Amino acid sequence: MRIFVTGATGFVGSAVVDELLAAGHAVLVLARDHAKADALKRKRADVLRGDLSDLARLAEGARDCDAVIHTAFNHDFSRFAENCDMDARAIEAMGQSLEGTTRPIVATAGVAMLSAQGGVATEQDAPIPPSEAYPRRSEAAIAALAARGIRASAVRLAPSVHGAGDHGFVPHLVRLARETSVSAYVGGGINRWSAVHRLDAARMYRLAIEAKAIDGRYHAVAEEGIPMRDIATLIGRRLGIRVLDLSLEQAREHFGWFAGFASMDAAASSAWTRQRLGWFSNCPGLVDDLEHAGYFEA
Repeated sequence: MRIFVTGATGFVGSAVVDELLAAGHAVLVLARDHAKADALKRKRADVLRGDLSDLARLAEGARDCDAVIHTAFNHDFSRFAENCDMDARAIEAMGQSLEGTTRPIVATAGVAMLSAQGGVATEQDAPIPPSEAYPRRSEAAIAALAARGIRASAVRLAPSVHGAGDHGFVPHLVRLARETSVSAYVGGGINRWSAVHRLDAARMYRLAIEAKAIDGRYHAVAEEGIPMRDIATLIGRRLGIRVLDLSLEQAREHFGWFAGFASMDAAASSAWTRQRLGWFSNCPGLVDDLEHAGYFEA
C-alpha cells in the first residue's frame, strides 16, 4: 500500500514511517520543515509539503494514497482547545477524500480518562464526549466518518509512550524533579499509568491499517498500569533526591498544570486488540527504559 502519514517527524510518527517502510509499504508524509523533509526523503519516503492547518493539502495527500495514518497533534497545552479543533478538522478533511471507497484511515487518541478511578479501560469503553473541560475530538471525528461508511478507526495511546528520545509525560516528571529536588506522587501513588514503547505502538498502527481499520478502536498498551509511586521512586533514586507523597492541594502547587496528569488513574487493557490484530509487545517496559534509555542524561 501507499500510505499517507501525518506527524511523520514526531516521536511516534517517525517510528510509524520506519515500520511501514520496513514492511514494504510506500509512504507519503506531510512535512513543513525543509531539513526534516530532506531526512524523510533519505528514508525513501515521498514528501508533501504542508502542515495541519492546510486542509486542502491534507485532502490531497489522502486522495493520492491507499490509506491514511494520522499521528500529528500540536501538544502546546496553552492552546489545547484550538489544537483539538485543528485535529478534528484535519481528520474530517482527510476522511472526505476517502468517502465512497474502502481506503482506511487510522487516527490517534488516548486511553487517559476513559475509566473510573480504580478501573481498567477497554476498547469497548466509549470515548469522553468533547466538552469545554475536555475539547479533544479525535474520536468523535473518527466516529462521524465511520457513520458515513468510511473505514475509520482510532489507535488509543497509553499516557506514557516511551523510548529513547521521549519528550512526553515522564521526561516532564524528571525535569520537574530536577528543578525542585523532589520526586513526588499524589495520594499514596496508587494511581496508575499504562505504557507502551514507541516501536510497539508503531507496529500497532501498521497492523491496524493493514486490517483496513474495521474495528473502531485499538489500544496501544503494553503494560496495563504502573503505580505512580513506583515511577516517582525510581526517579528519586536515580536523581538522589527526596520522594514525597503529596495531598491533592499540595500537588496542585508542586505540579502546576500537570497536577491532573500526575493524579490521574489511566490503567488500560489491550487484550481485545491483541486478539484482533495479533499484536504483542517485544520492546522494553517503562521501568527498564527509565533505567537504560537516557532519561537521566544531563
